[in-house]
Amino acid sequence: MAILAGLLAVISALLAAALRRLLRLRSQPAHAAGFFHPYTNDGGGGERVLWCAVRAVQELRPDLPCAVFTGDADASPEGLAARALDRFGVRLLRPPQVVHLSKRKWIEARTYPHFTMIGQSLGSAYLAWEALTKFSPQFYFDTSGYAFTYPLARLFGCKVISYTHYPTISSDMVERVKQRNSMYNNNSRIAGSWLYGLVGSCAHLVMVNSSWTRSHIVNTWKIPQRTKRKLPLERPTSPPIFISIAQFRPEKAHGLQLEAFALALQRLDPSFPKPKLQFVGSCRNKEDLERLQKLKDRSTELHIDELVEFHKDISYNDLVQLLGGAISGLHSMTDEHFGISVVEYMAAGAIPIAHKSAGPMMDIVLDEDGHQTGFLASEQEEYTEAILKVLRMPEPERQEMAAAARKRAQRFSGQRFHEDFTEAVRPILSAA
Repeated sequence: MAILAGLLAVISALLAAALRRLLRLRSQPAHAAGFFHPYTNDGGGGERVLWCAVRAVQELRPDLPCAVFTGDADASPEGLAARALDRFGVRLLRPPQVVHLSKRKWIEARTYPHFTMIGQSLGSAYLAWEALTKFSPQFYFDTSGYAFTYPLARLFGCKVISYTHYPTISSDMVERVKQRNSMYNNNSRIAGSWLYGLVGSCAHLVMVNSSWTRSHIVNTWKIPQRTKRKLPLERPTSPPIFISIAQFRPEKAHGLQLEAFALALQRLDPSFPKPKLQFVGSCRNKEDLERLQKLKDRSTELHIDELVEFHKDISYNDLVQLLGGAISGLHSMTDEHFGISVVEYMAAGAIPIAHKSAGPMMDIVLDEDGHQTGFLASEQEEYTEAILKVLRMPEPERQEMAAAARKRAQRFSGQRFHEDFTEAVRPILSAA
């Protein structure tokens, strides 16, 4: 409480000082596009969107320098450009400028043992103050979902453009708060949806990536927005491995996948070839590393460690190679806004087994030309049954489903993302 109260006081003072300063002397923002993305080493779908967005802006406005606001101390222009290519296959036209942020701790969950969500939200405004006082771009792109930074960016004279992966406060979350249920670090006493709606409405342009995110943004921000769909590339496929691609974060529910896989192994006929499970993901911090180790320990306890592999922080080329060997991909996050990994499975011809909620259920794992494209599950038993169905599926049937899944994934291709993103931002970039 003391930390939160202190932070509120600091932010209030900063905002008041910023307003007074800007009203007295409001300088013109720099002719540039700035991308607020504090974690450029996260290795997830959000970082992929960042580099695809930077590339799209570079192509649309070659005269417009691009800068990235990041809290990663080791980030450099050349290093970030190399990372975009190595981890995501995105070749930038030129390296971006880098604006280093030293106050990133104010958006980290561990800074706020209580009232975590509101603390991080207000902390993001404090971090944005540091960013915008160091460099004020004409166009402020938020590719990480920090809506509480939008009012401040507007005060600095920026055009605010948001690509929202996941609403920080959703109507589902508010309903859980009313019912006094908690998930992960969402304290049951916090709602704040009205404030989130207020700051979100400060954006000049909002893009989202799924029907689920769109519905929640419409309900909370009360402004029109453009639905966005996503990126992956076509890849070849071959049996017989299950793959799971996700950062080693608690909400990704890797443990559920491991337990379901172990149970499926128990139910297989002894003569059936034993499948393997490959976990592929990145670790952001010490907690993620500990979470990864617990998964390894659990696989040993279940006596399946010889059938489970762990691949941490691998390159884009290595990821493509692993996907090429998978017959199925696992996803188990509840209410994931979109689910880029599910699309990657399908693009590779791997049959998805995804969580029965949000993006995967509403947009991705749907029939294509009357053919099933994968399976949806929510409980361990359902995941186990889906794994067994894939394993026992006759090869022609598996290939038919994989072909339908690949065809559906084309709706979310990298070229489609590029075209839709460019179409959305063209009017606001061209008007300046």
